[in-house]
Amino acid sequence: MAGFRVGEDDFEVDGRPVRLLSGALHYFRVHEEQWGHRLAMLRAMGLNCVETYVPWNLHEPRPGELRDVGALGRFLDAVREAGLWAIVRPGPYICAEWENGGLPHWLTGPLGSRARTRDGEFLAAVERWFAALLPQVVERQHDRGGPVIMVQVENEYGSYGSDQVYLARLADGLRGLGVTAPLFTSDGPDDHMLTGGSVPGVLATANFGSNARKGFETLRRHRPKGPLMCMEFWCGWFDHWGADHVVRDAEEAAAALREILECGASVNLYMAHGGTSFGGWAGANRAGQLHDGRLQPDVTSYDYDAPVDEHGRPTEKFWRFREVFAEYADGPLPDVPEQPAALAGAVTAELTSYVPLDAVLDGLGSAEGEYAVPPTFEELDVDRGLVRYSVDVPGPRRPYPLRAAGLRDRAVVYVDGVRAGVLTEDEPVLAEPVAGPARIELWVESLGRVNYGPRTGEPKGVTGGVLHERQYLHGVRARALRLDAFDDADAVRGLAPVDGPAGGAGLYGGAFEVSGAGDAELELPGWTRGFVWVNGFNLGRYWSVGPQHSLYVPGPVLREGRNEVWVLETEAAGEPRVTLS
Repeated sequence: MAGFRVGEDDFEVDGRPVRLLSGALHYFRVHEEQWGHRLAMLRAMGLNCVETYVPWNLHEPRPGELRDVGALGRFLDAVREAGLWAIVRPGPYICAEWENGGLPHWLTGPLGSRARTRDGEFLAAVERWFAALLPQVVERQHDRGGPVIMVQVENEYGSYGSDQVYLARLADGLRGLGVTAPLFTSDGPDDHMLTGGSVPGVLATANFGSNARKGFETLRRHRPKGPLMCMEFWCGWFDHWGADHVVRDAEEAAAALREILECGASVNLYMAHGGTSFGGWAGANRAGQLHDGRLQPDVTSYDYDAPVDEHGRPTEKFWRFREVFAEYADGPLPDVPEQPAALAGAVTAELTSYVPLDAVLDGLGSAEGEYAVPPTFEELDVDRGLVRYSVDVPGPRRPYPLRAAGLRDRAVVYVDGVRAGVLTEDEPVLAEPVAGPARIELWVESLGRVNYGPRTGEPKGVTGGVLHERQYLHGVRARALRLDAFDDADAVRGLAPVDGPAGGAGLYGGAFEVSGAGDAELELPGWTRGFVWVNGFNLGRYWSVGPQHSLYVPGPVLREGRNEVWVLETEAAGEPRVTLS
């Protein structure tokens, strides 16, 4: 079989030096029926390789409960069919603006800061997971006729920790499970990141968006020999809810790409095609230079201002990058493939059924338990979704401020069944004081677990208690509503709609007819925040604060004839309809 290896100064195939022109495309952010098209777009741009992360929490939602681990193998088969090499980044941590950086909530909840260290409990869980995952990679390595040419050890570890024992255990574990492809690490081009995140004897690569010569100079101080590679060339960026849409000028990005290649280096575009964080899997960041400030939830779209946009279309950046890559190609680049079909005409779906949120919880949620203090989402086994906390204010007593201490992330509060306001991490005190006796309900929603920095893995929910003035309120009742409860379509259809006016939080349902199915955008004008399912496929979170104002609907999700839509609104609904265009 052909051999891929890391030489002293170059990557080599059968002794011949090669330059890796790679692009990130996450199989879990693209509908499987569209993988082939997106990979063909990467080839047409001039790439010879594709890179993907693997999100542990997507594939193991509960301990030992594996879900479609074979998706990675099917993707790698599609990569081989497309004529590309593959770089696999299995984590266990991936960042990727993904919920909890890909780490399972059931693991980071009890472990806290022991995650991503040599801690025995954490490493045992990683070893079990890798034993299930790695066969998908090992049997598709280049020396076995497959596309996989490199495998990453952890991810940007130098931005988080310095546990060299942990990194060595991961590298040894990958080798022990049969990984013969070259291993590598990737970190920012800073001394403390490269010293914290690199592994002796393992190729080190750098991540940056500009100033390639400076970045590679720093890398060379740490690694005088070995191929130069920018493993993440940030040619765009991601968006946060409530912030401006981020755009990078195509010409400027192309110039930065050209500088990388002029250094004789290989490159991986991050992202070549971003796709979508379907299913409510978008993560969150913390503001500030040290990433420990205000919560910044990531939007559903992972378009990333990438050269191939969320719909799979070429952007101006695609054409500028194609011009650069053409200069390094052995021959003419492949033709750009035809674009996927779009929905033939706009469609309006009337939402004719309504189930109040309490009734949704009764039908799909967990059993209610009583606790001394509010349990966290992790203690209630909630990765994505809502928790209803209920607690009584004793009485008689005069009005006092009500506070949800350590709230993560957002709570809609009801006092004696009447909506009283919204609390957030920044504003955890109810505007109007509460007198006793009273019954308090807090519907708490996670806006995405932190995916980068020292607060990765922090718990969600009411993490510090509910206080009336300075007094903790005890005897808290809690019920959870996980988003994956909606995977049971029969259970959702079995919920009993109510008669009368809607408009509040709850589940809205309807149907629409399609003639000429294809890619579409779904809009909910006037709605506040929640999630949408089309034919049981979770499109992700919508939120009126923007900058994202519609949800991408992959063409394969729609079908000719009748289609079903559900909308779970968590605050206040608009007119009872959605539009697809």
